[in-house]
Amino acid sequence: MSLNYLNYSNIFPADRTTAVNAALEKAFGNTVISEVTLLAGGLSGAPVYKIIAGDRPYVMKLDIPHANTAADPFVKIALAAEAGIAPPLRYKNAEAGIIISEFIENKPVRAIFNGETLAVKLAEAVKKIHAVHYDVPGSDMKESVDRILGAFLQHRILSGPVPDECLQQYERVKAVYPWADTDKVFSHNDLNPSNILCDGETVWIIDWDTAFVNDRYVDLAGVANFFIHSPQQETAFLQTYFGEVDDYKSSRFYVMRQVSRIIYAMMMLQLAARAKPADHAHDQQMEGMYLKDIGPLLGSGALSLATYEGQLSYGKALMNEAVQQMRTPRFEDALHLLGNSR
Repeated sequence: MSLNYLNYSNIFPADRTTAVNAALEKAFGNTVISEVTLLAGGLSGAPVYKIIAGDRPYVMKLDIPHANTAADPFVKIALAAEAGIAPPLRYKNAEAGIIISEFIENKPVRAIFNGETLAVKLAEAVKKIHAVHYDVPGSDMKESVDRILGAFLQHRILSGPVPDECLQQYERVKAVYPWADTDKVFSHNDLNPSNILCDGETVWIIDWDTAFVNDRYVDLAGVANFFIHSPQQETAFLQTYFGEVDDYKSSRFYVMRQVSRIIYAMMMLQLAARAKPADHAHDQQMEGMYLKDIGPLLGSGALSLATYEGQLSYGKALMNEAVQQMRTPRFEDALHLLGNSR
């Protein structure tokens, strides 16, 4: 075994060193490994490393070793890479739980594209994801949301008029949304900004652990909630994705945006519940907790989603945004249309 790899063995978990060295040798041969750096992992918590091999950067992820099955993340990321939406692969070994891909020198997508151009680029990326042929379903979405809301109620993280209104409005959505629609697609299911990279020209999507066949509006709503903020952007986004946009598609998209906000709010609040300091009561104040205020604090680093305060504040802001949107005439019209389309 080349010393090029063994010099970095102490960086990797001791029980993975042999498999890692074998993977590096297979991927790079005798190419010199000049640098190995531990990066932050994704939702799975698997360690991720940046590797410089022959003066070129790569990313190596150490996942759980497992048999190569149709539903495993290695299949999903390979399909996404083949489709040109995930970074190109250099090496994958599901049995060893190791995958190596090209490293994207990320330039924040909002710094490269803006306005309707950004909307078009993101819609094209979502279309590319949804065009991947994959047929492994995930869990039932309605049941998943009910489970998330049940955990929220069990922990009593927040109470009061806003949480109550949020839950009441969701019950109205639950009654009319076409959950049983069989028009499902390969979906990423977590298109937050940390999973969307840009090299200055191309949009790339990473972290495919939560991908499965799902309602296409989940990805559309998820990415829109982070990046689409004007009627002009929304029009460009939906027209790029669908071509023809009718009232039904617009209404379903708008309703799912609120469902997505509720889901992310509950996830943030659950994280806050786990991170809550001992003998500390959750602050129930909802006034002043809005995305227009919290977003800039997160963007500047003044508030972090890695902290209890950041998780609680962001969860409140998302819930407030969902409730505000669910008070609008557009929401009422959208629910009415979906109800009449059943």
